[in-house]
Amino acid sequence: MPHIKVTPFETAKLDRLVATDPLFDFRAVPHNPNRETSPIELLGVEMEGERFVLEIHKRQGAYLIKPDKPTRPLDVNRIKRTLRYLAHAAELNIEQDNIALSSTKPPLAATYNKRIEDFESPDFGGRSIAIEVGFGSGRHLLYQAKAHPEVLHIGIEIHTPSAQQVLKQIQLQGLSNVWIVNYDARLLLEMLPSNVATALYVHFPVPWDKKPHRRVISEPFVAEAMRVLAPKGVLELRTDSDHYYAYALEVFSQRERVQFEVTKNHEAAIRSKYEDRWQRQGKNIYTLRLIAEEESPEISREYDFSFDRPLKPYDALLALPKEAIIRSDHFVHFERRYRMVTEEGVVLKCSFGSFDRPEHKLITVRETQAAYYPQAPVRSMTNSRAHHTIGAFIYA
Repeated sequence: MPHIKVTPFETAKLDRLVATDPLFDFRAVPHNPNRETSPIELLGVEMEGERFVLEIHKRQGAYLIKPDKPTRPLDVNRIKRTLRYLAHAAELNIEQDNIALSSTKPPLAATYNKRIEDFESPDFGGRSIAIEVGFGSGRHLLYQAKAHPEVLHIGIEIHTPSAQQVLKQIQLQGLSNVWIVNYDARLLLEMLPSNVATALYVHFPVPWDKKPHRRVISEPFVAEAMRVLAPKGVLELRTDSDHYYAYALEVFSQRERVQFEVTKNHEAAIRSKYEDRWQRQGKNIYTLRLIAEEESPEISREYDFSFDRPLKPYDALLALPKEAIIRSDHFVHFERRYRMVTEEGVVLKCSFGSFDRPEHKLITVRETQAAYYPQAPVRSMTNSRAHHTIGAFIYA
């Protein structure tokens, strides 16, 4: 990930940039500065219309500046341009960096790189859609896009390097019917309208045998998949794991009025390099296809994630509980607290929402106004309930 390692400097010099340069939004320092694992500072930035956060760490007699993982853009060159601009504007002495701009970045990548907010009111151009969750190298996703040019293929991948590589391939192969989303698929499904997809592929997900709650296949995921799929649409799971196969079979079987097919060692039209390896090792490959039988009703996502009541004083916000607040169907955890430097304000680093697919956001509080940063959470019922719990702790 792009970063710069610079000679230590008085970070107060960044105050001038925050005050005068629209690229910089805020500077904040930890409320508990003795915690060595915390960044010593946060710097909110907005580059080319996208907001994210830079972290400043102390590392072996130098300062390391890098993007905050939950907010970082998929466009690596955008991060590099931001770090280059910061180094120049603040006159930093760079000791080490990896911010050389890549000339191989596809010029049209932004066209196919979709953010979660693009799905608030998605426009699929009248096309049917197929979805692939966790596309990895993209071999199957790209094959399907070329084989079915009339279909819009949405690839969802939480692993950033994989998403970046497939974006390059989209440009190199001249495809125009693929969208890439670098996000948690379980959350994105909740954003999609009902009855819009003809297929939803989940090929060789991580088995998570020791942490089954992290598996992408679950009863809530399957319920969302059946809602998103049009009648006769198919949820296709392929796995080389005997444990995952047995687990998925149980989840699928628990649904009422269900129709699904199971095959073993079925020859796929396109295989990943890992599947080639597993077949050479003599491992079984299981394919489970769950078929949507009926049309699903549309659901409302009219949730309000604004903070519309008077807030507690800054000192009280900095003293919010450190322990996670657990409810029956959601949680809220105020993980870290920061104090703004250039103005009166507080930044709260939070995780919240569902136990198996939490959101990670900052909440900025200044001039008695609070807002999620860099954008509001996914509009799900669980997140809405978590939002109300957050309000119960930060409202006066």
